[in-house]
Amino acid sequence: MTTAQKVARRKLSLLELASDLGNVSKACKVMGYSRQQFYEMRGTIGPLGRTA
Repeated sequence: MTTAQKVARRKLSLLELASDLGNVSKACKVMGYSRQQFYEMRGTIGPLGRTA
């Protein structure tokens, strides 16, 4: 697995965790991201986990 794939998987994991928890702030805290980073990622990664 390449570094880019690892980064993409981690970002997707954050989005999935936020969805499962129903709480963006808590998911960000658990994964070590800021809420701003979360919303930037969400804008980049589509609803099905594909890059825009």
